[in-house]
Amino acid sequence: MGDSKRRKETLGDKYGQEENVLPFIPIKKGQAAQFVKWSTFGAWLGIGGLVAYWVTIRLLGPALGWWQVD
Repeated sequence: MGDSKRRKETLGDKYGQEENVLPFIPIKKGQAAQFVKWSTFGAWLGIGGLVAYWVTIRLLGPALGWWQVD
């Protein structure tokens, strides 16, 4: 008997279903991975926005006479 058949017999109705991250938290592993994916994407957007803001304030602003940098 193969390992997958043994696993199927052992798990019964839970066979093929995704597991929770922790037993007491109803979040599946796929949901956790999707959260990490989207939060990483959001972090990179924030970093890009910060760089654009810095370029505007530090380089473009003084060139256009908006702020005096000493």
